[in-house]
Amino acid sequence: MKAVMIVFSQAHTERVEYMFSRLAIKGFTFWENVQGEGSKTGEPHRGTHTWPDMNSSVLTVIEDDKVQDLLIAVRKLDNRNKEAGIRAFVWNVEQTV
Repeated sequence: MKAVMIVFSQAHTERVEYMFSRLAIKGFTFWENVQGEGSKTGEPHRGTHTWPDMNSSVLTVIEDDKVQDLLIAVRKLDNRNKEAGIRAFVWNVEQTV
């Protein structure tokens, strides 16, 4: 099992929801109004007058064989709209209850 956390501009919300539906990813936790800034070229997403955009994030724990398809979908979405921003992070899950 792998944990995948995706942080994305709120502009991508419907696309991320569709991606999860298309890939049959059912279990996840979703956070809205997440602040941050991309590590390379991203502008701040702070919800302020100066930086009004905001991010969201979603965390899912999925079978190893679904990870690559999810990352491919994230990469395609990022390539469609680089300015909005989306990133995925993957790590091992040792146990769940």
